Amino acid sequence: MLILGINTAGQGCDVVLMENNLALGQKQDPDARGQDVTLPALVRSVWADAGIEPGQIDRIAVVTGPGSFTGIRLGVAFARGLALALDKPCLGITSLEASLPPGQQGSAMVLLPAQKRPPDITYWVQRFRSGTATTDPEECHIQTLHEELLARPHRLFGEATALQEKAADLPVYPARPTAARAAALAAERDPALHRPRPNYARAPDAVLPT
Repeated sequence: MLILGINTAGQGCDVVLMENNLALGQKQDPDARGQDVTLPALVRSVWADAGIEPGQIDRIAVVTGPGSFTGIRLGVAFARGLALALDKPCLGITSLEASLPPGQQGSAMVLLPAQKRPPDITYWVQRFRSGTATTDPEECHIQTLHEELLARPHRLFGEATALQEKAADLPVYPARPTAARAAALAAERDPALHRPRPNYARAPDAVLPT
């Protein structure tokens, strides 16, 4: 199965073309500016390097967040538009799912920074059991998260520097979302059950003018 993976939920753009869990081509640009121009160019470049036509792909996988609000909107909209134009299924994979390494067994939790400034340090959190998500992504305050982990230990993956400073006895294995992991997961999933919808994991904080 030939899958185009897209991740713009963090900084920059990450695009990969995967077939049977092997990358035929991958392009990344760490610059968060100009993602609307960079993303289509990277997709074209990956196709060209692999020597395939767009219509040859079987699926599109896109990381849906949580993460950068602008990046999520852009990546999901581009993936959905491309899927519509090519008449191919498009699957959404959360940032936390796309961070969890394959083959994980037992209880695990993926953590990615949300708000980084004290005292309101928060994390995007999703819980897993043997690789299967048991909760939706949510935003969790560092103190609440610390208390939960003391009561119910999990194997931790992601990026949690502030939490480790608070609790050095809680090891966190480095992990981050990738287009390649999203594509690998999309190969196994039912498109009808994994729609490409933005996942912000928090309510909008915009206020209408009075």
